Amino acid sequence: MSALLNYDKIKGLVYTEKSNKQSAENKYSFEADSSCDKKEIASLVKKIFGTTVEKVNIINTKSKTKRFKGVEGNRKSYKKAIVTLKEGQSINFGS
Repeated sequence: MSALLNYDKIKGLVYTEKSNKQSAENKYSFEADSSCDKKEIASLVKKIFGTTVEKVNIINTKSKTKRFKGVEGNRKSYKKAIVTLKEGQSINFGS
């Protein structure tokens, strides 16, 4: 049962212009749980997508204070994992 619970540690895809360009170089960006480490993220990507992971880089992004119509709010902080796949492999997210 604990193996099923680990799948929710990768929360989603980080889709920006930079991450879109990096996908051509076999690099994919994911939002990960704050308690994950590099080895755990690599094993989850291998299990979920069936690919071979070469390298994992982790970036902890801090929250930012933003204003909208005079009201201050905070963006959330999160952990971003940039996963580099072995040459010739890719992840297909769409149809």
